[in-house]
Amino acid sequence: MTRSRFAAVVRTDRRTEQVVVAAAGAAALGVVAAATAFDPTWGLGAAALVLTLGLVACSPSATIAFVMPALTLVPRVGAAGVDLSISDFALAAAFGIALVLGRRPFSRPVRSILWLTAVYQAATLFTVVANPYAANTVEWFHAWLLVGGAVVVGWAAARDGHGRLATNLLVAPMVVVAVAAIVKGAPGMLAGAPSPVYLDAPFSLHKNALGDILAFGATIAYARPRWLGWNRPVAIGLFLLFAAGIAAAQSRQAMVGLAVAVLVLILRPEPGRHRSRLPLLGIPVAVWYVWQTVAEQLASGNTFNSTYQRLTWFEQSLAVWNSNEWFGVGLRWWTAGRTEFEFQPPNAELEVLSSAGTVGLLGFLVMMIGVLVVAWRVDPRYGTLAVAVVANRMVQGQLDLFWVAVQTSLPFVIVGLCLGAQAHDAERLRPALPAAVLAGAGPGSGTTDGRGPR
Repeated sequence: MTRSRFAAVVRTDRRTEQVVVAAAGAAALGVVAAATAFDPTWGLGAAALVLTLGLVACSPSATIAFVMPALTLVPRVGAAGVDLSISDFALAAAFGIALVLGRRPFSRPVRSILWLTAVYQAATLFTVVANPYAANTVEWFHAWLLVGGAVVVGWAAARDGHGRLATNLLVAPMVVVAVAAIVKGAPGMLAGAPSPVYLDAPFSLHKNALGDILAFGATIAYARPRWLGWNRPVAIGLFLLFAAGIAAAQSRQAMVGLAVAVLVLILRPEPGRHRSRLPLLGIPVAVWYVWQTVAEQLASGNTFNSTYQRLTWFEQSLAVWNSNEWFGVGLRWWTAGRTEFEFQPPNAELEVLSSAGTVGLLGFLVMMIGVLVVAWRVDPRYGTLAVAVVANRMVQGQLDLFWVAVQTSLPFVIVGLCLGAQAHDAERLRPALPAAVLAGAGPGSGTTDGRGPR
């Protein structure tokens, strides 16, 4: 094709694109106008839909980044028997965008993690077949969305260079929640009679959910990876804010989880990055506080406090598992009337063991340990934060619920952000290909063998 003919084709393509965009814009305005004439509320909905579709068409990864704040929202919505959190709906929408419009191929660490999640899905498929009921099947898909889907969402946002924006938008609601927790808990703390913090609507956060979410924010702030672009004073300020929020909430699992995350970040430093050792001083304090409160509850003899209640639930979880040791009684059995008990086991392994049996537990351990191994092998500039948040979540899951929206999805979204940022930086810093390759030299030119540059 001659240069003049090629230029004419390009001009024609641009004119066609302009015509299509103009027609789409006119159609969108017509839909909004018609909806507004029918009902102003419908008009607002139509405008929001058009804006969203336009943003998706312009930049799918930026759209996913803007969804990040919704991933922290736990209030539940639904109809016709569907009861999911706002976070679930937002994660599903973001995953749909990432699946259809996200960048390919996935990097090797992302592929490895997705294979590990497939192992868990295969292991829990046995309980879906052995215990046929609707909630079991729905939760099987939901559980994968919270881990594998979350990794894909984080990857898609950061792969095209929006990792910093996505992380900032993910942390922003955590700042609001931390301030709200401190404001609500400060009077009791100043009076010498602190009490756990429970945030009402619009947050609707239990103290443990509140603490877990803030622990993820504190982990990001303390890690402060270079790709995030935060300066040290901002990171230190956020870490102290989130730590104060956890203290106000009095979430013991969040304290222990954050302590483990800090140790991981100190033991595996990012090359050329110095982190303050001062948080180490807070670890003994946190461990002492958790130990003291547990000892006090055990010594009280009150069988209805949280420590005694957990011990009772542990025993009952094992009793449920004994009814079907290999495949369990089904996912979310506590909502389906599968047993005489109606509680979600407050321990990750016991929850999986009672739900999916020994086979499911093996799959769960393979997935979680495998994710830690994969993240550990990634360049510390990207992998250390991923290791820290997953380790944080695993520790939290030893003392409370594991398979819950937000608390499970957030660390895996962060893992995806880390791996997407790594792939983006690798592409940005990749040396330019030889001019002959860029010009499209064929196999016979001696420059390539049909598979790429030699």
